[in-house]
Amino acid sequence: MKKTRIRESQIVSAIKQHESGKSTADICRELGVHQATFYNWKKKYAGMHS
Repeated sequence: MKKTRIRESQIVSAIKQHESGKSTADICRELGVHQATFYNWKKKYAGMHS
């Protein structure tokens, strides 16, 4: 499996930003990931707190 360059804490932070109203496109652009990747993260990490 490929190692990720984005830490779990960054993923949780991005999900919190999305929940607070920031657009998915902006978050994905900042992290350099595809929107599908973000939604997979959201499904996996939803409810986690950092």
